[in-house]
Amino acid sequence: MNQNTSQAFEHIVFLDRDSLVASVRAPRFAHTWREHGATAAHEVRERLRGATIAITNKVPLRADDLAALPALKMVAVAATGTDNVDLAACRARGILVANIRNYSLVSVPEHCFSLILALRRNLRAYSADVEAGRWERSTRFCLLDHPIADLAGSRLGIVGYGALGRQVAHLGRAFGMQVCVTARAPLAEAGVTQLELAELLRTCDVVSLHVPLTAQTRHMIGAAELAAMKPGALLINTARGGLVDEAALARALQAGALGGAGFDVLAQEPPRPDNPLLALRLPNFILTPHVAWASAGAMQTLADMLIDNLEAFVAGTPINAV
Repeated sequence: MNQNTSQAFEHIVFLDRDSLVASVRAPRFAHTWREHGATAAHEVRERLRGATIAITNKVPLRADDLAALPALKMVAVAATGTDNVDLAACRARGILVANIRNYSLVSVPEHCFSLILALRRNLRAYSADVEAGRWERSTRFCLLDHPIADLAGSRLGIVGYGALGRQVAHLGRAFGMQVCVTARAPLAEAGVTQLELAELLRTCDVVSLHVPLTAQTRHMIGAAELAAMKPGALLINTARGGLVDEAALARALQAGALGGAGFDVLAQEPPRPDNPLLALRLPNFILTPHVAWASAGAMQTLADMLIDNLEAFVAGTPINAV
């Protein structure tokens, strides 16, 4: 692997600095630093020309671009997901790829439960009623036109049991939920029931996705899986949009086959105007613009870990290598 020593002079380019609203400290080694608010795909090669370290959050780095950048030694991903980077091409060229891990262990689970609570208690529908003046015209002290369900005693299914999945499980138990998980390795953990995906979908009241997007997980939730879910169940996705067939989800919601869905991610971001989920105007569907990760505290932690990754690489002791 092509690594450097602490005496080298590095040329760092941050391709999409505006994606990180945080203070980024200067690395403690000799370097130049150039940053761009955003970078289009056709601008990647020119902007990385001569760079030894590239920082990207969501800007794609593909094989043909990497082949045109012989000086590049490291790709520092300012996120956990690395599906925007051609990892095989990086390995073939001796380019180390490092990502950021476990920086949003508070932010993402809290957002996940914000979606769950809003849907289970029908907050969108009741808020819309108040805005429409229905409460002030009511003959009773309250409106009871939409069902409200408690979390306590219901079953939370977590697909993927890494660090984020475990934090979601922790919050679920605090709400009195029964926690079920799918995981690659056998578990022996008190308070957790391990299930195959099919049984989890069939028996859980809330299903929350926490797996990376890979060739194996793309569209892991499609029409058949949605149809197999427990009637009235919620589907929550704060992981990656490509995990779910969005057209199939739109059809399921329009048909009333699900209790609801809360999504923070889409397969393409920013989304195309014809994305079927954008057209939904349903009280039991909430879509947020990929912000579950983005609390102020989480973004600052990410920025600090990003520079930690750079400094470790230059010192010859890389961390968080993918």
